[in-house]
Amino acid sequence: FDAIAKRRRVFKVETIGDCYVAVCGLPDPRKDHAAVMVRFAKDCLVEMQQQLTALESALGPDTTTLGMRFGLHTGPVTAGVLRG
Repeated sequence: FDAIAKRRRVFKVETIGDCYVAVCGLPDPRKDHAAVMVRFAKDCLVEMQQQLTALESALGPDTTTLGMRFGLHTGPVTAGVLRG
């Protein structure tokens, strides 16, 4: 997902457990930040599906039970610490 983030100009904050935390529009504001994040999420989902297909071919059908979900928030940032 890091390569997708770089291509979409999304800033990866950190990975916490199984959560990939990323932002768009920081530190430089972008009017298209919400659209960029939706495209980033879609690209990540496509990548995940490709990886699952490869796993299924190599290991069998029981490996495709993995899932992925996304949570998006838009609005002003009031405070925070960014690490990358």
